[in-house]
Amino acid sequence: MTRKLIKPNLEEIKKYTKRDVRKKPPTYKTHAENYYYVKQMNNKTHMVIELITGEVFKGKIEWYDEKCIKVKREDYKNFIIFKHSIKYMYKDPKHIKQSQEKEAEE
Repeated sequence: MTRKLIKPNLEEIKKYTKRDVRKKPPTYKTHAENYYYVKQMNNKTHMVIELITGEVFKGKIEWYDEKCIKVKREDYKNFIIFKHSIKYMYKDPKHIKQSQEKEAEE
């Protein structure tokens, strides 16, 4: 009885194991959050930030990093808020109306 050595074709194996080099970046790497913070900081937009606990902070965003943002209030008190404790944030409607009225006067 003779045994025959079977060699697989390596090129075929490479075709099946070849992975796409250009993978799509994960969804959390879109930088949309960073763009939003930079836009609000540059425009010096008055923001309302509500925390999970129900506390509300009003002020302008001075800077941000990976885990927190710094909010400067009108009474010049600064707060550093962890991002994971923010429920939601939006532009302050009072200041939006005031800025629209000023633009209409000019």
